[in-house]
Amino acid sequence: MPYRGGYPRATEVKVVRGRYDFSVDGGAVGDIDLTYDAQIPANAIVLGGFVEVDAAPTSGGSATVAVKVEGAGDIVAAAAISGAPWSTTGRKSVVPAFTGATTVKTTQARKIQATVATAALTAGVFDVVLFFIQLPD
Repeated sequence: MPYRGGYPRATEVKVVRGRYDFSVDGGAVGDIDLTYDAQIPANAIVLGGFVEVDAAPTSGGSATVAVKVEGAGDIVAAAAISGAPWSTTGRKSVVPAFTGATTVKTTQARKIQATVATAALTAGVFDVVLFFIQLPD
């Protein structure tokens, strides 16, 4: 019988961390996987999270960086590294902000990916930390 909700079957909030480190990942234009083994499962709902910039990304050109799970820019919209959120160190907001309208639902198991565009990166280190739930069937 399908689960119909209720208190006894609680859902845990889980966390996944992805890390971009130029010395490990390079900086080529395209998608870069930030999670290797850890994935967000199918039918999970990303509730919120943050980006922690440890070393601001740099580029020989006008690079942009976005972060996605399910679709383009659904975690961090594409932005030039010369401005927010990439140009300074510290914790930064992501699109999912613990509201219904901003959550992201996965259609299959997904990795956190950074999308580099316009020009390659030449340095940078940042973490992406996301909180999600997996609803019971």
